[in-house]
Amino acid sequence: MNARPRLGVLLAAVATLTAVVVPSAAARPLSAAPGTAVLDGARLQQTKLRLHDGDPQLRRALGNLTTRADNWLNQGPWTVVDKPKPSPGGDVHDYLSQAPYWWPTTTPTADNPWGCPYVQRDGQRNPEVDTGTDRQDVEKVFDSTYDLALAWYYTGDKRYAQKAGQVLRTWFLDPATRMNPNLNHAQFIPCKYDGRAIGIIDFSQSYTSVVDALAILATGAPGWTKTDRTAMTKWNSDFLGWLKNSDFGKAEGAAANNHGTFYDMQLAALAYATGDKALAKRTVLDARAKRIDPQIAGDGSQPQELARTRSWHYSTFDLVAYTRLAAIGRHVGVNLWTYQGSDGQALLKAVDYLLPAATGAVPWPHPELEFYRYAASDIVHAAADAGDAQARSAVPKLQTPPGGDLWALRPAAEQLDSIAG
Repeated sequence: MNARPRLGVLLAAVATLTAVVVPSAAARPLSAAPGTAVLDGARLQQTKLRLHDGDPQLRRALGNLTTRADNWLNQGPWTVVDKPKPSPGGDVHDYLSQAPYWWPTTTPTADNPWGCPYVQRDGQRNPEVDTGTDRQDVEKVFDSTYDLALAWYYTGDKRYAQKAGQVLRTWFLDPATRMNPNLNHAQFIPCKYDGRAIGIIDFSQSYTSVVDALAILATGAPGWTKTDRTAMTKWNSDFLGWLKNSDFGKAEGAAANNHGTFYDMQLAALAYATGDKALAKRTVLDARAKRIDPQIAGDGSQPQELARTRSWHYSTFDLVAYTRLAAIGRHVGVNLWTYQGSDGQALLKAVDYLLPAATGAVPWPHPELEFYRYAASDIVHAAADAGDAQARSAVPKLQTPPGGDLWALRPAAEQLDSIAG
């Protein structure tokens, strides 16, 4: 056989192989883009198609995601009604969390189950904070539903959707186990305060992940019914009402540090998810003068967060809220990334301020009890996606977070180091 016939046979074989390996456009999975509040639903949809087409980078990330989701399959569900001690109001359906640095002064008894009075030991975490209240359980609810919903969306494995539905129904919907839609007893101090406004951050730091998980499940997740969707929308509407109108909600909204930023982010996400897009847009717009101007300096530093003993953690923490708020802004026509205050305050500058330490080029020059370089990874990804050339150059130099870099599958910043305390 001469060279030309051999070449023809080879090309025919390649054509046949290509037809088998690369699916046609008609064979690619078509599904609605999720109506997410923080995540970009259209981007998730395109990522799903790229996964189907065999993108190797995404396949590796998917392996990390499904490992996380698999770990949740045999855990939970969790409920507010099984805490060992009731909330100060006596309703087991009320969420309860405890101020971390306050300690009992006497041995608990039947008449004094908390061991009151409590005294403050600054910086010393009371272990009952993690065993006697709902705080750790609710964080598992937030993390599991997000991981499981994303894993179902990308793989189609109904086990993930069914588990997410079980977790959500148990914590939020079932009459016997549901949580009341308020945070009246968050970060309470036994015998001193029944709850505190700052306790709202127990939810605001992560609940928007649940909001997006709900939108993902609403694209057709097995076992997640129209009744479930309607009931969760009602819960979110009631919770939004409490955030807007309660004294605690108003106080947290007036906070001038990361508490206020996270409050706005949660408010805007819930407003968007429940149909009040005007409130969502107004909240993002107001964050320019209300949050960025007073909280970010002209050089990009965040003075209030730098004053903390964990200045790196809180600088990245506040920027998680800002970058997620900017993502919500994208859905309502507000570009928070391009805003610049009269003294040069800007979200992009705040991210760029972290880049030397985030890339390992120089040590972080401020107080930090537990420096984890990877804490900035998602924030830098967000700025890079927003068009920041410095951040884009920094991405290859970032430290991979524990469990792998999931940005390609869930491009919205998470707090990657510990938020305890």
